[in-house]
This record gives sequence, C-alpha cells and structure tokens, in this order.
Amino acid sequence: MENILEVNDLHVSFQTFSGEVHAVRGVSFAVRKGETLAIVGESGSGKSVTSKAIMRLLPTPAAQIKQGEILYQGLDLTKQTEKKMQQIRGADIAMIFQDPMTALDPTMKIGKQITEVICRHQKLGYPEAVQRAIELLTLTGIPQPKERLEHYPHQFSGGMRQRVMIAIALACNPKILIADEPTTALDVTIQAQILELLKEIQQKTQTSIIFITHDLGVVAQMADRVAVMYAGKIVETGQVHEIFYDPRHPYTWGLLGAMPSLERRDGELITIPGSPPDLLHPPRGDAFAPRNQYAMKIDFELEPPMYKITDTHYAATWLLHKKAPVVERPVATRRGEPALSVQKQQGSAQTSKYRKAKLLQVQGLKKHFSNKNQVVKALDGVTFDIYQGETFGLVGESGCGKSTIGRTIMRLYEPTEGAVLYQGEDHAASLNRNENKSRKKRMQMIFQDPYSSLNPRMTVADIIAEGIDIHGITATKQDRLEKVYELLETVGLNREHATRYPHEFSGGQRQRIGIARALAVEPEFIICDEPISALDVSIQAQVVNLLKRLQKEKMLTYLFIAHDLSMVRHISDRIGVMHRGKLVELAPSDVLYEQPLHPYTQSLLSAIPMPDPLYEKERKRIVFDVQAYPSAGEERVFREVAKDHWVACTEAEFELYVKQAVQVQVQ
Repeated sequence: MENILEVNDLHVSFQTFSGEVHAVRGVSFAVRKGETLAIVGESGSGKSVTSKAIMRLLPTPAAQIKQGEILYQGLDLTKQTEKKMQQIRGADIAMIFQDPMTALDPTMKIGKQITEVICRHQKLGYPEAVQRAIELLTLTGIPQPKERLEHYPHQFSGGMRQRVMIAIALACNPKILIADEPTTALDVTIQAQILELLKEIQQKTQTSIIFITHDLGVVAQMADRVAVMYAGKIVETGQVHEIFYDPRHPYTWGLLGAMPSLERRDGELITIPGSPPDLLHPPRGDAFAPRNQYAMKIDFELEPPMYKITDTHYAATWLLHKKAPVVERPVATRRGEPALSVQKQQGSAQTSKYRKAKLLQVQGLKKHFSNKNQVVKALDGVTFDIYQGETFGLVGESGCGKSTIGRTIMRLYEPTEGAVLYQGEDHAASLNRNENKSRKKRMQMIFQDPYSSLNPRMTVADIIAEGIDIHGITATKQDRLEKVYELLETVGLNREHATRYPHEFSGGQRQRIGIARALAVEPEFIICDEPISALDVSIQAQVVNLLKRLQKEKMLTYLFIAHDLSMVRHISDRIGVMHRGKLVELAPSDVLYEQPLHPYTQSLLSAIPMPDPLYEKERKRIVFDVQAYPSAGEERVFREVAKDHWVACTEAEFELYVKQAVQVQVQ
C-alpha cells in the first residue's frame, strides 16, 4: 500500500526566554492511504507539535523546523509557500484541534465558519453550502442543526464546540485528517458516534487519519498502527495488536497499566513515577531512564537504537539488547484475556458507606436560560445529597446540565428555582464579607476549560498563589514559593514551570495548573468539572490517586463531573446519571455499573471504549432512542427501586425495575 505521507527525521524547536526547547527530536513515520495511525504519549511529548508541523501551523518565528522533511504525495511541505499551504489546508489535509474554544472564531456564527470552508474549497454556492453545513452538524450529533447555525461558539457546551470543529474538518472530504484529541471533550455516546462516523467516512473515501490521543480505549477501537511518543521521540511503533498484546518499551507498559479497570475500583491506579524531562536541556541517554524501574547504567549514558521485533514492530529500549537481563512485563499491562472487558463481579455491589452528615443538599434545582423567545431548561428539578467525605460522580452527555449544576452550586449562576444548602445553610443567603470569604475558601472548583480559566497575563506561580495571598495561608514570600513548588510537583509539573505563562503549556499541562490552583487554599469541598479530560492516562492516574489520597488525609468531599465512566467508577462512591437537565438514575457506583436499569444508563455503559482491540472489534453498542423514550402522557418520577438505587420511571417501569433489581440480587 502506498504512503500518502512520510515524515523523515523531523526536528522542531521553540525559542523561549529560557532558551531553546527541543520539542520534537528526530521523528520519522509514514501514513498509508486509507489507514489510521494513532500517536500516543504524555502531554508535552511532541504529539501536537508534530501534527502542527505537518500543517505548517507552528507559531513563527518562535518555532522552527530545524531539520527533516514532510512529504505529502511526494511534495515536501516544509519548503512550500504560505499561499500553497492555504490551498492544501482544509481541502487535502484537515485538522481537528484539541481546544475548540480557541480554534473557533468567537465573533462569527457557527454557520458562517462552516460554510466559509465549503465555499472556499468546494466552490459551492451559499445555499448548497448551508445545506451541507446542516448535514455535517446532524452527522456530528448536534440537535436542531438549522437553528444552531445562527449561534456563536460561546453558546455551545465544550463537547458541542468540539463537534462543530469536527464538522468543519470533514466539510471538504480531506485526503488526510489529523485528529488532535478530537473526542477529549465528548461524552462516551457522542464519542462512539464520532468514531463510527470517522470510520465510515474512511471506508467510503479512503481518507488517512492521524489520530492523536491519550485514550488507549479509543486507540484500540480506531487504530491500524500505533506510534508511542516520549520526550519528542517515537519510542515504540507497531500494529495495534502488537502494542496492546506484546508491548516492549517500559513506557508503553506504564501507559497501559495506568488505565482504570471497570472490574476493580479498590486501591490506587498504577502510575509512572516522576514527570517527563525538561526539553530545554534534553537528557543524555534514554530520556525515560529516570522514570524506568528497569533502567540500567547504559540507559543514562547512551540513547538506545530502534530494535526490530517483527517486520512491523520496533522499540527503542536497551532491554531488547541480547545481553540485557530478562524482564517480565507487569501483569497490569496484559490485555486480551477472554471477556476481560465485560466480566462482572456478581454480588460485589454495595450500598453507599457514607451516612455521615449531609455536606451539600441540592433541592429541586432549576436553571433556565432565555434565548430570544426560547427558554432552555438546563436544569429541570434536580435533587440529590452529597455526604461529608464522599465522592459523588455525575455523568451524562455534553449539554445535559452537569457543568451547570457545578456552576450553580458555586453561585457562578443564580438558580431559577430550588435551593442549595451547604452544611444545612442556604448557600444563597447574604453573608458579610468575612463570612463570604470563608465560604469561598471551603468550596473550590476545577474548571473544564483550562485555557479560558487561567489569566494569560499572570505567571503560573501567581495563578496558583492568588488564593494563597487572598486567604493569607503563608507568612513569607519564601513559604509562598515553596507552597507553589510543592503544588506543581504534586500535579506532575516542574519547579521551572512557575515562571512561565499559560500559553507556553499544552492543554494537559494547563489543566494540571488549574488543579494545583484549586488545591492551594486547602478547601473541604471541591467541584471537579471534567478535571482529567485533557490529561493523558499516566497523569490521570496520578491526579486521581492524589485526589483520593487527599480525601483520606483531609476528609475532602468531591462532586466529580466527568464523561470518562471507567474513571468515574474508580473514584466515586455514588453516581448520578443526567439526561436533558434531569437525573434519570442514581446509585452506588458498583450497583450502577453491574445492574444499570435506565435505558440511557445502559447506552452510556455500552459505549465505554476498552483498551482491548479484540473486544472493540466485537463490541455491540446499545443505542438510546430519545424519540421512543417519552411516555404517552405519564410523568416519570424519581423513585427508589432498591436500597439506594433511584430511577426516573413510570408506574409500569417501576414494577419492572424492582423485579430486575431483585433478580440480580438473587443471582
């Protein structure tokens, strides 16, 4: 099969105030026509820089392609003029960016942004372009597509903005689609739809896809070949089954071991110790050596060559040298056991262990937004309690109201109706300045979008220390700085990062800064709004382990909002499932995953991608039919069908769910 794209010995550097950052250091790979190459690795490993180098979208003059060539159908893109690249971008090579809010023009309506691409590259008239835009929004799962063409980016949720970005990228049927974390902000059902859509388009048009992601479940589902990147280099590459079932590099072992399991939620996730090297001063020898428990003396002195394992599988590690000691790879990385991904632990379901004081009570909460003559019911009568010291998970599709709940609890939105009680006191009650300051210290929030929530004019040290300064937590400037250093290292960053600004970091690194800022004032209740969605799996594991450890040490309470259902199960004690502004199911996490009753919950669980290629090929997804769901005139009421298990249902459904719950308990 012919190569449509070849990257040969690519070196990319950034000139910064601190010196030259060697972001990409000799990367080589090829993409064949009609195949999907997945590039995985930690934040800052050079994945996105490589993709932007292909598109020639690196910021100049700060970024420079120092060496190498990028051949698209024999044409070296590194030598093309900007005018020529404008003809290639969008029409031949398109890109789905990681951060949709910064990639979309905030001053232009969505319809204009989509039709602009179509009119420019496909020479269609405006009416035909509008019709094509409506088709693309429908394909990517956006409701009321015709009306949504008239909306601006800020009127969409994070996940829906990502869908718009995907629609723009697919508009001209490109030959190569570079997908840079395209499903990071999407819930599992929409993610499943998008991945199926991409595969369907690929089969019809033979589009080649470069899929950049940290979600190994998505890689197992999408990829034909995988390239694992670390510290600006490719350290292992091979067919998808070779990487998952026979990984050879210790870094690949670490990535696979950090994935949460739906079967187990006790204990800590496996993490990769330490953090990636500072590429201002690239390390001598193997860059992964300081974090590699199997490192030998030679790892710190000489860089390993790329060893050939099979005709398609290569890895750069001294462990493959014929004189190296035999190392058995960790059990946690072994994939492919029969039905591993769907095994259930019957009888392991437990009711919530938390029956302490209610820290937070949400009572009939409603939040409506007016849009011209239309009222959007973002929250429509939500009621739940969060007990002191527990983690309450909240899941659901993008736009279902999860983030609105968090923002309304924090009083960033004023509720339309209902109440939020914190330690029995009305959160809306007027307080004097000192009381209000004390309450804000006790409640903190980690936001979903790390870029818009960080002040671009402040250094990382000042961003993290802002709350420390306001609440007078440290006595001296030195104590303040040490506290900042401690928080940076806690979330997997280096001390050197303290003097940098938000724009100098990748999306995942910016999210870590937001987490450090929330932890700085030592709160007792934290709303985690998609806190790990932008992080790679190894850092996800570190952060989740950190949150669980801090919870034990300081009796913290979390509202954990996320769309990664496997991670939600691992960290949560109880989970609420939201759909269109309402809670449709609430149960202890084990119960919810082992005996989901509501059809929407069943749909969510069936869409979770697993890091197992064989399972992904055979998986059958349950599709929730929204049109068939409303009952004829009978209201659905939130009822307790079993101990601590609540479902929104009619009288007839209630009887059915009670029988199902009893049958599972008997089994």
